[in-house]
Amino acid sequence: MSALENDVAPSPARIAVRTLLFFGFWLMISGGAPADLPVGVAAAAAAAAVSLRLLPAGASRLRLGAIAALALKFLRQSIVSGTDVAWRALHPRLQLRPGFIAYPLHLPLGGGRSAFCALSSLLPGTLPTGTDESDALLVHCLDTTQPVAANLAAEENLFMRVLGHD
Repeated sequence: MSALENDVAPSPARIAVRTLLFFGFWLMISGGAPADLPVGVAAAAAAAAVSLRLLPAGASRLRLGAIAALALKFLRQSIVSGTDVAWRALHPRLQLRPGFIAYPLHLPLGGGRSAFCALSSLLPGTLPTGTDESDALLVHCLDTTQPVAANLAAEENLFMRVLGHD
């Protein structure tokens, strides 16, 4: 018997969507030469089968509206943070107050938390560096007087909505 015997078999639509996503990714990285298409289809089908085995469909559903809101917030925050970092780099008289802040995470351990930390690492001026003994996220920032913890809380809240953790 399968180790995942209690799992519900994935629907044909779910299989098709994952296969198309992997095939699209394959096209982006391979260049999509016509002679290589059969290999790409086979690779996409194999990747979809493995992903459905390792990451079966769960009760959690991604929410498109929340994804769009997160993408817009991330874009806005990237521009604001990038401008702030550039301003500080070009005006050396501005005081930097580098240091670490501890942010208590609300996401459970696992892929969602890892994805949130990876997303947070992309924003200029802050860098998640791990967790402390109380499992709070340690974030290095250029200016500890900025509302880094409040920004992380808002981003984590939105990220949790994307994952369906209301």
